[in-house]
Amino acid sequence: MTIKIVLRNPLNYNDQVDYVINSFDHELSRDWIRALKGLLQSGSLLEKNYCFMGFPNTARNLDYLCNEINLAVKQVNSFFTDYRIEETFTPDNVVGYDYAEHGINHTTMNILHNHFERLQGTVWGLSDYYRRADHDTKYAIRQLNNLCHEVENLILSQRKQATAPFWVRPSQITTFINSTRLDLKDSHRELFATNGYDRVLGGVYMHWTQIGKTLFEVFRDEHAPELTDTVCEAITELKYYSGEFDVEWGNDVVYGGKQPWHNIEQDQFRQWLTANNKDYKDPKLSLGYLPIGQVELRSSFGTTDGQTIWDILGEHLDIYSIEVDGVGNKFKYCWTDTAYKQMQIDMMKPGYDYSSRG
Repeated sequence: MTIKIVLRNPLNYNDQVDYVINSFDHELSRDWIRALKGLLQSGSLLEKNYCFMGFPNTARNLDYLCNEINLAVKQVNSFFTDYRIEETFTPDNVVGYDYAEHGINHTTMNILHNHFERLQGTVWGLSDYYRRADHDTKYAIRQLNNLCHEVENLILSQRKQATAPFWVRPSQITTFINSTRLDLKDSHRELFATNGYDRVLGGVYMHWTQIGKTLFEVFRDEHAPELTDTVCEAITELKYYSGEFDVEWGNDVVYGGKQPWHNIEQDQFRQWLTANNKDYKDPKLSLGYLPIGQVELRSSFGTTDGQTIWDILGEHLDIYSIEVDGVGNKFKYCWTDTAYKQMQIDMMKPGYDYSSRG
């Protein structure tokens, strides 16, 4: 089955391009298609703040993103009397040393993400703060997470653009406000064992639709700590799937391929898991990505060259429509629209009917 995505230039709505995804023929992909059609039929609001990650040249630069973080912090601090975020986030303090100069300041970004984790809790156990928050503050809490990851992706992409342009890692995170989560099946999880952490240009993968760190993120970001009860508290295996999806726009990174750094990292990760009594072959640990489709690169863009495709996409970082099996929806709003924030807040209110917004 094919899915057609139409993109447009956020600064010129008449400038549009499109591409086609071929879904894979397996159980998770078929379940994903059904869930995606449900989202399109329901008129769910597409998340456009947190959508295109890792494109180094974008109007959503560090000045813009840090300002948005500080606005979310201000909202949180104005609502709660028993919780306060003291930090201010700037382009200077979110950049630091991350294996090389001009990388992520992990100390700063971990502080930001920890605020989000405490304020929201988990999908299956929302925090008291989040339950008490009004809709404006719920939106602000959600933004702390989205903007944290967007900043990290932008920093890494800009460093790679300057030092190793072939390895810029752009991606598309296609999510919806209040997307229905469905229980992931053991049969779905088997794809972790066959795919692992392989990602290919134009590959389409199941979106990770829950809060918490993966074992690989703990290994990589926290320098392979011993897995004590304290460290394990925020680690989660994937519990759900949805109609949401991610598209990998970076060049292929596969185990056993031409990227020795990736092979070394994966070997070290597996050794760390074994040392901590974890079986890296166990699909229930959710180690990797779940592949559900592939973009038709040549027919969509006239090329399979990643850097040429990035140039085409870079001018069109706004999803205008999605269509699958005769079911589709147009998303006429844009993250540049001043009314978009209020639309998101409204969608978080119980019983709100988005279709009435036109």
